[in-house]
Order: sequence, then C-alpha cells, then structure tokens
Amino acid sequence: MRIKRRIEKVPGGLMVIPLMLGALFNTIDQLHIPLVMEFLKSLGVTPVEEGIYEFMRIGGFSEALFKNGTLTLIGLFLFCAGSQMNLRVGGKALKKGILLTSSKCLTGITIGLLFGYFFDPMNGLLGLSTLAIIAAMTNGNEGMYAVLTGQYGNRSDVGAISVLTLNDGPFFTMMALGIVGINFPAIAFIAVLLPIALGMLLGNLDEDIREFLKPGETLLVPFFAFCLGAGMNFMSFFNAEAVWGGLVLGFATVIFTALTGVLVYRIFGEKSTIGPVAEASTAGNAVGTPAAIAAAASVAAGAGLMSLDEAQSFQQIANLATIQISISTITTSILCPIAVIFWDKFQRSKGIDGRLEDSSNRSEEPLEVDQQI
Repeated sequence: MRIKRRIEKVPGGLMVIPLMLGALFNTIDQLHIPLVMEFLKSLGVTPVEEGIYEFMRIGGFSEALFKNGTLTLIGLFLFCAGSQMNLRVGGKALKKGILLTSSKCLTGITIGLLFGYFFDPMNGLLGLSTLAIIAAMTNGNEGMYAVLTGQYGNRSDVGAISVLTLNDGPFFTMMALGIVGINFPAIAFIAVLLPIALGMLLGNLDEDIREFLKPGETLLVPFFAFCLGAGMNFMSFFNAEAVWGGLVLGFATVIFTALTGVLVYRIFGEKSTIGPVAEASTAGNAVGTPAAIAAAASVAAGAGLMSLDEAQSFQQIANLATIQISISTITTSILCPIAVIFWDKFQRSKGIDGRLEDSSNRSEEPLEVDQQI
C-alpha cells in the first residue's frame, strides 16, 4: 500500500501525520459517543470515571504506548540521538559544526528572549511564546541538512552534522529560560541531559552501539508524536493563533538563522556558506520540547523553585507550542531546500562552488547521502 512513502511526501510527515492522528483520535474519544462507550463497557474496560469510557484509556500496553508514553519515548529518542554525537570529527568539520551550532542556538535564544521582553513570554503576539520560538529556532532538521549538504555542500559540511546533533532535545531551551529567571533545579537539567550523555558515551566508546541505535532517531519520532497528539484537541490545528504563529515561526527560522549563520561563516573566513542555509530549519523532534519543559517545570515546582502557577503556565502553553512548532517544521521543510537552491545559484554567480573545500582546486562529485528527513 506504500503507506510510509505517501506519509513521507508530506513535509515532516513522519512527525506531523502521527501527531494529527493522535489529536483526531483523542478528540473523538473526548466526545464520549454513547455507542462507542457502550461497546467499550461490553469489553470490560475500566471507566475513566463513573459512566465514562475512552478507547485510548483501556489500560495495558496500549494505553502505556499510545496515550501515556510521551516522556518515555522522548527520553529514548534523546538517548539514541546522543549516541550519534560523534566526538571524533575532522578539524574542518568540527569548526563548521561549532559555528553552525552556536550561531543557530544564539539566534533562536536571542530572538526568543527579545520576544519575551516586548510581548507576553507565555502567550504573546499570535499566541507565540518564548518557549516555542527557542525550541523551533535552535533545533534544526539534521536529516535534511545531511541531504542538502550532500548535494550542494562538501565533505566538511556533511561532517559538521556530528556537532549539530548537540541541538537535539530541550537543553538549550531550558538554559535560555533560566536566563530570564525561570528557576529549574539542577536535577531537572540532569534528568534531561542524562539520556543524551549516556547515549553519547556509549556511541563514542563503541561504533557498533552507535550503528545499533541510529534507527532510533527516526523510528521513535512518529510514536512520541502520536502520544503528543493524544493529549490535544484536533480542532486546535485550525486555531488561527496556531496556524499563523507556526507560519511566522517557520519563516523567521529560515530567514534569521540562515542570515546569522552566513554572517558568522563569513567572519570566520568560510567562502561557501551553504551549511548555514541548509541548517535553517525546524526539526520534527522539536515538537517534544514543550512536553519536556512542562515536565521539568513540574519538577521545579515540587522542589519549591517555581510556583505551582508558573509550572501550570508551562503545561497550559505546551499544546499550542507543540502545534506551532509542528507547523514550523512543515514550513521550513518546504522553504529551506528552496533557499539552498537559490543560495547555491547565487554563490556560483560569484565564482564559489559549494561542493569544493576551500583549500581544494580540483573538481569533486556531489556527495551521496542517504538519510531520512
């Protein structure tokens, strides 16, 4: 039936489609249709409350995987992503990776903090929040980056992905929120970083472990996306704030992170600036960041470092931020490749071939990279 292939035709489809399906099923579930509830009752399902039955809350493995598995699946994803952070990279690739990671993160954090200064950081212009902006703008789609630099870039551009994977996960978002006085306890940072750190350690100690865990970066995304959707109302996707906020976030990600990255590359003497444009996207896995931040806020509230109202405010914006980030993912999946194509043509008009290393005068064939976007 080629279901997977059709899903992949949708930009960010492996994340977006499961997310929307989860929201659709949950919306139907919350309607509490009598016929459905009578059927569930006949099966012996335990009621959620007196007289109320939901097919996504039937207990056992099904509920654990499809309804309540969000944080577990995100944690496992971060473990797998950490294992791909190869510390043994060449000098040129290391330099580019550091430049790309730092410029993208600083751009996202700066814009997010400025937004929070001029607008409500929790629910400002178009319903955007500092959390959504930083999460979307600091985490790039590394699969798409690998494909684009494999075609339009050179070997050190592709090699920079080993450093870029440091952007995966909610760490930089938590760090940025800490700058503006949101008090996350040390244990909240440790709880977020530990899966990444353990994965990184094992992946760098044993190449076989890295290869074994590599599929987890793609395999787990549709599962935790579905779980995230299972906590949403499907109609939220048609909320004007969600749609317009997500679109603005997508355009801002492509424009600002690309321009900043190009400027930084120029300052540090790089001739070809394909890398920053190829990294100007939002990763599908960034949709898990609001849920992770909301969980960390609950830990902070429990430790007395954050009020219950502050913690609840993160939980209240998590769904909207997740939808906006998912729309940004779709938007950047379309805009980023177009930007790379035009930027490559612009560079060539200036006599710069992005496929050549700066120190090389010989022609190279485009790199073939087979990686899931």
